[in-house]
Amino acid sequence: MSLSLAPDIQAGRLEAADYAQRFADATPRLTRAQAVLEAERCLYCYDAPCATACPTHIDVPSFIKRIGESNLRGAARAILEANPLGGMCARVCPTENLCEAVCVRNTQEGKPVAIGRLQRHAVDALMESAQPQIFTRAAPTGKKIAVVGAGPAGLSCAHTLAKLGHSVVVFDAKPKPGGLNEYGLASYKTTNNFAQAEVLWLLSIGGIELRHSWRLSGVAQLDALRRDFDALFLGMGLPNTHQLGVPGESLYGVQDAVDFIATLRQTEDLATLSIGRQVVVIGGGMTAVDAAVQAKLLGAQDVHMVYRRGPEAMGASKAEQEWALTNGVVIHHWLSPEAVLPNSVDAHCAGAVSFARQKMQDGKLVATGETLVLEADMVLKAIGQTLGNPLLAQANFELLGGRIATDANGLTNLPGVWAGGDCRAGGLDLTVEAVEHGKLSAQAIHAALSA
Repeated sequence: MSLSLAPDIQAGRLEAADYAQRFADATPRLTRAQAVLEAERCLYCYDAPCATACPTHIDVPSFIKRIGESNLRGAARAILEANPLGGMCARVCPTENLCEAVCVRNTQEGKPVAIGRLQRHAVDALMESAQPQIFTRAAPTGKKIAVVGAGPAGLSCAHTLAKLGHSVVVFDAKPKPGGLNEYGLASYKTTNNFAQAEVLWLLSIGGIELRHSWRLSGVAQLDALRRDFDALFLGMGLPNTHQLGVPGESLYGVQDAVDFIATLRQTEDLATLSIGRQVVVIGGGMTAVDAAVQAKLLGAQDVHMVYRRGPEAMGASKAEQEWALTNGVVIHHWLSPEAVLPNSVDAHCAGAVSFARQKMQDGKLVATGETLVLEADMVLKAIGQTLGNPLLAQANFELLGGRIATDANGLTNLPGVWAGGDCRAGGLDLTVEAVEHGKLSAQAIHAALSA
């Protein structure tokens, strides 16, 4: 095929007013009347499957019943006691695969109770109230715990420990706390700076000190933390990204999707962000969807999302895939990248991506011999992240698949060191699971220090 068009990556593809309209809240909060009507659909099941399906085991029937009684403060307490980041999880959880998937209303009416939107309704009401803090710290224990990483796992751990009376110092490499919530999610999911508002609420319990721009990069640092604190929790996420490993990957216009999303989340003016005319996103997870949809919203003419397996194997939920299609993203399956091709006008820039078509044969992916070339002046790689920290092996951590092996409560093989979130082996890589890891590890640390 001919690749004759010059690279076209530019900012300001839209009128100023269009950016605000396109990046507005994708799922606006329920009104009070809507929330009450939705709450009345709940059957308050005994042994509710929705509560079991929630990784943080929120008492869903209890908080929904309180919404029906207009007791939003009580509803929020029920949520936040189980999940201190319940506001963000209400926005980004794949509820269609968790609590709402097992709602008995699916059988009766073909439509679950909107648990996620009700959860957001209650927590937002509390956050906006005159007295948003509903918890009180226990008496000081005199113990000091270090937490590495101010993402969902680290913040959940810090808040739970602070509530139990411990002093906590949170170390983070970024200038702002929040981790994935601040830097890694589509902006239309977390409007009005909610990630920082939630952090402020978490910190308002007291006893938590934040230290920014601090990265764990040496065994000496780790040893110092273990020596100077009574316990250590590692929740540093997955800082490195996988590479395609194909020719042309270093061409101008090729970048990691997580960097693209982080830049978008931190910009003050979306009109200053450059976006390609033809964008190809490689990957099948939620990061790929977030990058693809936001590329389209920024004014890209064509956005193709390409995954190497079929739709049932994609990491993005069915709802996320439908959201991408609704926003004009074209999704391709069974295609594996084999090269990023240079632009024919400027060979320093990406011009297209060549894919090899694949199929399953005897349980393995094999090439069919067919190829497909998609024009692209911008290529976003969303093929997963990795811990990739040499410190872990040097410090003698037991690793599993490159991540830290732990027991059920997050205790590592190093005494006094717990780990949770994406850096811990064996997880689902979900925000809500990271929150649960942090909470359980905090409770285990408290038990160990109280023994």
